[in-house]
Amino acid sequence: MRHTLPIAPQFYVTAPQPCPYLAGRMERKLFTALQGDGAQRLNDGLSKQGFRRSQNVLYRPSCADCAACLSARINVAKFTASKSQRKTMRRNAGLTRRATSPWATEEQYALFRRYLESRHATGGMADMDTFEFAAMVEETPIRTRVVEYTDSASGDLAAVCLTDILDDGVSMVYSFYEPDMQSASLGTYVILDHIQIARENDLPYVYLGYWVPGSDKMGYKAGFSGLEVYVGNTWQKMRDPEAFSSHARPLVNDPIAEQVANISLPDGRPLRPKTV
Repeated sequence: MRHTLPIAPQFYVTAPQPCPYLAGRMERKLFTALQGDGAQRLNDGLSKQGFRRSQNVLYRPSCADCAACLSARINVAKFTASKSQRKTMRRNAGLTRRATSPWATEEQYALFRRYLESRHATGGMADMDTFEFAAMVEETPIRTRVVEYTDSASGDLAAVCLTDILDDGVSMVYSFYEPDMQSASLGTYVILDHIQIARENDLPYVYLGYWVPGSDKMGYKAGFSGLEVYVGNTWQKMRDPEAFSSHARPLVNDPIAEQVANISLPDGRPLRPKTV
């Protein structure tokens, strides 16, 4: 009988490109393919180590002279809604949640276009067409849901979140919402409802993506109690957002080979630097 050993994922680094969060910086990402029978376990394991999913790729920042981007998650047991967050929940009590398989629709794409044109007209997704949008939603090798929020009275689609189901939480891959409903704070509401989704399913965390000190686009994430950030290969409770710096520090990041060596596979095996 022949036995084959599991193949370790190969890691690569992107070429530097302008940072979308901090002006004048260049970003670089460490990434690996997400495919095969072990895709779900790999996504579960690397999400706990600060990685994020985009279609069939897992990545995390690996910039040469900056370590501002920090993976963030909410510890559901430690979360308590603030007064303004409770108002947001009441304000959106007329929305109905529906979770479906990852399938793109014309209604979703129309909302997505309105959202981009209002909030991110010059961003990396600004030119995304309907086929690329469908790929973003549907090309997933793991357990993923499209969570839609519709107005109970009119039936209009108000918000959408592409959500991965992890073994220890839900990961909000990408969300968008009706820009004309600015007073409803839909972005905040979708996060609050995902905390409820995690509670309903006995999952301890809601993964939010990256929090970047000094970036106005990411500042809202620091407003959630129970927030944890991934620093120094461990999750730490967010105590004071002002304690984190966005200043470039050329000596703060480990070499790529050392970063890869410190990544643990789902079965607990460390990777070797030669996999880069």
